[in-house]
Amino acid sequence: MNVYEYLLSYNIKPSVQRIAIMDYLLKHKTHPCIDEIYLALCKEIPTLSKTTVYNTLKLFIEHGAAKMLTIDERNACFDGEISAHAHFQCKVCGKIYDVPYKEETEEVKTLEDKGFIINETHRYYKGVCSECAAKSSKN
Repeated sequence: MNVYEYLLSYNIKPSVQRIAIMDYLLKHKTHPCIDEIYLALCKEIPTLSKTTVYNTLKLFIEHGAAKMLTIDERNACFDGEISAHAHFQCKVCGKIYDVPYKEETEEVKTLEDKGFIINETHRYYKGVCSECAAKSSKN
C-alpha cells in the first residue's frame, strides 16, 4: 500500500504535505520531533511551515495513523508505527527504540474484568542502549 492509499485508509484526505510527512514517518523509524520533520522536508517543499507539520501530525494522531510519544518530557516525538509496541530511550545518546511486547498483560486483563475499556497503552523504558553500554565498557 502506498502512502496515498495509507492516508485514505485512515479517512485522511491526501495532500502533498500530508503525503510527504506520513512518508517521512513511515520511512524514518527515528521517532522524529516536529523540528526534525520540518527540517527534513522544507527543502523539497518550500511552502511547508512548522505549523503545517504540527497540524498534520495532530490530524494523523486524531485519525489513528500515527502516535505521539511523550517519553521525553522536553519534546514530543512521533511514530508512524501504530502496532502495539513499547519504546526504550537511551539516557546517553537519546535514541528511541521500538520494543515488541505482548499487549495482553495482567494489568490490562484486571481492568477489563472490572469493566474498563482500554483504547491505548503506552509503555516506556529508559536506560542505556547496547551501543552506548558497549562504548562505556571500552573506556
